[in-house]
Amino acid sequence: MKHITVIMPLIKECSVSECGYNAKDGCHAKAITIGDGTNPGCDTFFKVPDASAHAKSEGRTAGVGACKVAGCKFNDDYECVANEVLVGISSKEAHCVTYAPR
Repeated sequence: MKHITVIMPLIKECSVSECGYNAKDGCHAKAITIGDGTNPGCDTFFKVPDASAHAKSEGRTAGVGACKVAGCKFNDDYECVANEVLVGISSKEAHCVTYAPR
């Protein structure tokens, strides 16, 4: 298998404990996608039926692979340029808490 190395902001913390990629308040997906239009939701979020179904790759920390929220001050050509990202619950949905309007 071929691999690529990409520099992207790390997910410092994810407090969305219901997500399948969350383990111990960390996001362990390879990368996440944020938003659509004006909503800075975590598009990678998916709810798991029980705690035993959470990510097993706790040694890996996710980064932000893409951001589709053009109005965020950290968005540069649909790439996140924040130093780090926090994901949490907002309006009962998984959201990028680091989001800030331009």
